[in-house]
Amino acid sequence: MNKRLYHGAAFYPELWDGGVIEQDIHFMKEAGINVVRMGEFAWSTLEPEEGQIDSSFFVNIITKLYENGIETVMCTPTPTPPIWMSHRHPERMYVDEAGNVMGHGSRQHVCTNNSYFRERAAIITEHLAKAIGSLPGVIGWQLDNEFKCHVAECMCETCKGLWHSWLEARYGTIERLNEEWGTQIWSEHYHSFEEIPQPGAVPFLHHSSLKTMYQLFSMEKIAEFADEQAEIIRTYSHAPITHNSSVMFHVDNERLFQNLDFASFDTYAPQDKLGSYLLNCDLWRNFKQGKDFWIMETSTSFSASLESYATPHPNGYLRSEAVAAYALGAEAFCYWLWRQQRTGCEQPHGSVISAWGKPTVGYVNVLEVEQARKEIEPIILASRPCQAEVAMTYSDRAKAFFKTEPHNGLDHKALVTEFYERILATGIHRDLIPEGADLAGYKLLCTPFLHYVSSDYIARATAFVEKGGIWVIGPLTGGRTEHHTIHTDAALGELEHIAGVETLFTFPMDSTGSIGKAFDVSAPLGLWSSVFEAKEAKAVGIIEGGLTPGKAFLTEYQYGKGKIVMLGSLPIGEDGDAMLIKLLDHYAVEAGIRLRTDVTKGTIVAPRRGDGYTVWVIVNMDGNGGNVTVPQDGIDLVTQSKVFSGKLEIGSYEYRIIRFDEE
Repeated sequence: MNKRLYHGAAFYPELWDGGVIEQDIHFMKEAGINVVRMGEFAWSTLEPEEGQIDSSFFVNIITKLYENGIETVMCTPTPTPPIWMSHRHPERMYVDEAGNVMGHGSRQHVCTNNSYFRERAAIITEHLAKAIGSLPGVIGWQLDNEFKCHVAECMCETCKGLWHSWLEARYGTIERLNEEWGTQIWSEHYHSFEEIPQPGAVPFLHHSSLKTMYQLFSMEKIAEFADEQAEIIRTYSHAPITHNSSVMFHVDNERLFQNLDFASFDTYAPQDKLGSYLLNCDLWRNFKQGKDFWIMETSTSFSASLESYATPHPNGYLRSEAVAAYALGAEAFCYWLWRQQRTGCEQPHGSVISAWGKPTVGYVNVLEVEQARKEIEPIILASRPCQAEVAMTYSDRAKAFFKTEPHNGLDHKALVTEFYERILATGIHRDLIPEGADLAGYKLLCTPFLHYVSSDYIARATAFVEKGGIWVIGPLTGGRTEHHTIHTDAALGELEHIAGVETLFTFPMDSTGSIGKAFDVSAPLGLWSSVFEAKEAKAVGIIEGGLTPGKAFLTEYQYGKGKIVMLGSLPIGEDGDAMLIKLLDHYAVEAGIRLRTDVTKGTIVAPRRGDGYTVWVIVNMDGNGGNVTVPQDGIDLVTQSKVFSGKLEIGSYEYRIIRFDEE
């Protein structure tokens, strides 16, 4: 992509007449919008009747935008198939878990695995790539829109046949599947792959292996659809390709971005969900190593639909969001949407310009973002985000295990976010990394909420420990096999053998009166927990009271030059937060973590590295101001004034960019 920072919005010119479009371009230039995304919902505009495709409207719009200094990310229009694909064709439609067949309307109503849909999707993708791919204004492609946002696993007949083929490719023989799943239970033994049902409506609960494997099958199939579209586009266009995803959707993001060129995500986290916002930035930075990510959608002020709305951002927060994103590795910060829609189900949604052509309540904040973008652009372009020394593994496949086995309403995203926020609270710069990420350069690795830990992951993590790294495992990690069954050699399988512990019991520790004591902090213990007998390991955290007094919930074991730490239970409440923060701080010190600050809560430091210098981008994001200790004299790159070592105060939603020359 071009070497600049992008400030963009989703644009729907197909909804408006020529006069409005001219007005929009004029307003975009005033607001500093230098990129738009378009086309994702325009299939019926492009192909109103089957086989009658005309992309000239978008060719003209892209050309006109480019002449006015505005570039385009073009989308494939496949999330909203036209009525001619849906009408009188229930066999093409998405079927939910209860067996309900979707009707036409809204979006994602057609099964993306249906052969006819895939044929027509390939045809229109190829047409667009041919007609638009070489236009100078097209700097990127977005595939579809928010895969599996409104739907999960499809239960149609097409998917059923593909499911059987997927199982056969995975297991080879039905005998192996029966053995791995343990299908003799409840008379679930199968004689052929064709007999295996989809996890649709049943009186109680499905077999865990069936439920989890079907989710993984669905994730793989949507990634294959993305691969197919990307391959078509690359035949005619050199522009890089992405998809706008989220940890909320029913996809495996690591697999989805594997064959795409850069990663992007959509977020509508309000200010009080600051941890969720930062988590996305720290995660998407690592899906495509060394490449900037895009925030493809966020709100100028609030998100809304016909049924709900979010609290508007306070004035000043949007600029903080944007500066933090750029500093943490974003190349683009884009809004949904440019002009408010006058029809449809998202009429009330926040926008840059209202349906009647006037600035919205968020417009002033958009202007502030543009002012900041121009101010920080040369600084950001001359530096790169620092790799953290602390990594936390994130897995969408683990999310599938939690969907199958939620116990009393466990939510994978909430658990991961809360653990991440404890790292954030220490002031340590951190990376969220996918399961397959390279561990080189890290000193401390956290692996919470990963029910199944693969042998490959264990091999790479133990190699990391042997060289001197510290690996914190748990809670709720390692207790399931890859088939979502229970280990039979040890409660946590291979992990116990390398961690020097024996798991005595696993049980739900909530409301049992179990108190954990570690690092001079006592806190209640909760969630489904593992209780350890420290064999070769050292007991660091001991349980007081409850069902297993005197036993360990936290151990550490010297392994090579490093340590393996087992966290068997989750400390909860305020005291639990304090314990987790102390745990992280303790092992960060032991691991020799240097990339950290004493920044106050609600303010962040995003470290970047230039040629012979380091940059701290300091941003207050909660509106309360904050402070951080500056370790040495530096230069404020915005004001060009000297900054002295010591305490630096940061005002409400203020940002400062400090350069430190390397000695």
